[in-house]
Amino acid sequence: MAARAPTSALGNSTATVHETLRFQRTLLAAATVVACITLFAVTLPSAAADADNGNSFGLLSILPPIIAILMALITKDIIVSLMTAVFSGALILEGGHVFAAFAAVIERFVSPALADPDHAAILVFTALLGCMVGVLSRGGGTQGIVAWIAPRATTATRGQTSTWLLGTTIFFDDYANTLIVGPTMRPILDRLKVSREKLAYIVDSTAAPVVSIVPISTWIGFEIGLVQDAFNGLELDFNAFSTIVASIPYRFYQVFALALGLAIAFWGRDFGPMLKAEQRAASGKVVDDGQVPLGDFSADELTPPEGAPKRLINALLPILTVVIVTIIGLYVTGSRAIADAASAGGFTTLREIFANANSYAALQWASFSGLVVAIILVVSQRILTLREASDAAVAGLKAVLVAFVVLILSWSLSAVCSEMNTADFLVQITEGQIAPQLLPALTFVVAGAVAFATGTSWGTLGILTPLVVPVIHGLSISAGWEVGSGIYMSLLLATIAAVLSGSVFGDHCSPISDTTILSSMASGCDHLAHVKTQLPYAMCAGAAAVGIGLFPAALQVSPWICLLIGVALIVGLVLRVGKPATR
Repeated sequence: MAARAPTSALGNSTATVHETLRFQRTLLAAATVVACITLFAVTLPSAAADADNGNSFGLLSILPPIIAILMALITKDIIVSLMTAVFSGALILEGGHVFAAFAAVIERFVSPALADPDHAAILVFTALLGCMVGVLSRGGGTQGIVAWIAPRATTATRGQTSTWLLGTTIFFDDYANTLIVGPTMRPILDRLKVSREKLAYIVDSTAAPVVSIVPISTWIGFEIGLVQDAFNGLELDFNAFSTIVASIPYRFYQVFALALGLAIAFWGRDFGPMLKAEQRAASGKVVDDGQVPLGDFSADELTPPEGAPKRLINALLPILTVVIVTIIGLYVTGSRAIADAASAGGFTTLREIFANANSYAALQWASFSGLVVAIILVVSQRILTLREASDAAVAGLKAVLVAFVVLILSWSLSAVCSEMNTADFLVQITEGQIAPQLLPALTFVVAGAVAFATGTSWGTLGILTPLVVPVIHGLSISAGWEVGSGIYMSLLLATIAAVLSGSVFGDHCSPISDTTILSSMASGCDHLAHVKTQLPYAMCAGAAAVGIGLFPAALQVSPWICLLIGVALIVGLVLRVGKPATR
C-alpha cells in the first residue's frame, strides 16, 4: 500500500537521504520544540480557562495537527508524529498536566477509537483482505496473471504496454503490484533494450494510482475510516463508501498519471531525462555506467514454493469473489435499510439501495469470502498445505499492521481535534479569506508537499482528511449552500479526492517514499536515476490535475469533461514533445 509509512530498512539509498538531511532536521526539530514550548507557556492558561467556559481553544486548537505535520517532516516517521500530536492535544485538554495527558491518550482517545464498532469493522476488512493477498501471492495466483501477459511482449513498445497493463491488472494492493510486476517484467524488458528507469517508472506510476482508484483494494478501508469519522464529527448523514466511489471522477492525478504512462509506453516516445535513458538503453546499456541498482526486494514468506504452478484462475476467482460479494452485500444491506419504504409501496431505485447500504458489513463479507476461496483453491490443488496457506495469510496480515496503527492514531487525532473545535477555528479564520472553490486545488498542493517531504501518502491522508472535510463543509455553509446541494457535493467530492490525489502525487515525487524505493528495488534500477527520470512526468500529471482538473471542476465544470480534455492534452504532449529512442 503505497507509502503507508516509511520503512527505515529498505535500502542504502534511504540511509543516504536521511544522513544528508539529518542536520536540517535537527535544527527544525529544535525550532519546533522551542516554538511549541513558547506557545504553551504563553497561551495555555487562558486557553484552558476559555475551554472551561465552553469557548474554543483558539490558536491552540490547530497545534496538534501542525505538530503532526512538522514531526512527520522532521522524523519521517508517521507513527511517532501522530502519537506526538495526540499527546500534545491531550496535554492541552488536560491543562498541562503531563501524567493526566499520558492517561488520556489511551483512555480518552486510542481505546475509544479502537473500540468503535465501525472502526473495528474497517480493521477487520483490511486484515482479511491483507490475508487474501498473502495467500494469492504465496499460492502463485498473482504470478499467474503475470505469466498470462508476459509472452505477449515481443517488441519494446509491446513490452512497455504489457508492463502497464499488468500494473493495472493487479489492482488490489500496490505493494503486491510493485513487487510482482518489477521482477517479472525486468528480464523481458532487458531483452527488449528498455531502460531500467522506464521499467521503474511504469511500475511506480501504475501501482498507487490504480489501487487508489479501484474501490476494492487494501486502500478502501483506510479511506472509509477517515471520511466516515469526519462525517460523524459533523453529524452528516452521508455514507462514506458511496461518497468515496462518487469522488472517483475527481481523482484527476491518478487518471492523468495512468494516461501519461500508457501514452509513453504505447507510442514509445519520451522526453527529459527519460529520453536520454532510453537512448542509452537502445544501445544495449539498460543500466548506465556508475549506477548502482538498488537490488531486488522479495518477501520470502509470500514467494510460491519451488515448482508451484502459476495459475491465473487462482487469482481471478478470489478477486471476482470479493467484487461480486461486495455488490451483493451492498444490495442486501441497502434493501434491508429501506424495507419499510419499499413495503409501503414506494419506488426504490438501485442508487437509493446502494446509498443506504452497510458498506462495512458488505466489505467484511467480501474479504472473508475471497480469503476462503483463495485458501480452498491452493489447498485443493495441493499447491500449499492448510498450514502453509495459514502462514501465508498471516504474512499478508503483517503487511497491513502498520496501516492499522496509523489509522487508529489518525482516528485518535481526529477525536482530539473534535474536542478542541479545530474545524470551527479553521472555518472561522478562513471564512471570507479563502473561496470554497479554491480549497480543492489548495488541498492538492498541501497534500503533495506533505507527502513529498514525509514519503507517506497514508500518513498524509491521516493528517489532512480530518481537517479539510470540516473546512470545506464550513466554507460551503458560510457561502449559503445547503448540505447535499449540487455545488456543495461537488466541492466536497473534489476536496476528498484532492487529499488522496495530492498524497499520491507527492509520494511519486518523493525519494524517500516506500513505493518509490520498492519500484527501484523491484526493477533493479538505481534509485536516484528513477527519481530523476520520473519527476518530470509526475510534475506534468500534477500540473494537469490542478489546472485542467480541480480548478475547473470546482467551478462546476463536469469532472468527466475535465478528464477527457486532460487525457487528450496529455496524449498531445507525448506526441508533440516526446521523441522515440533509436533502437
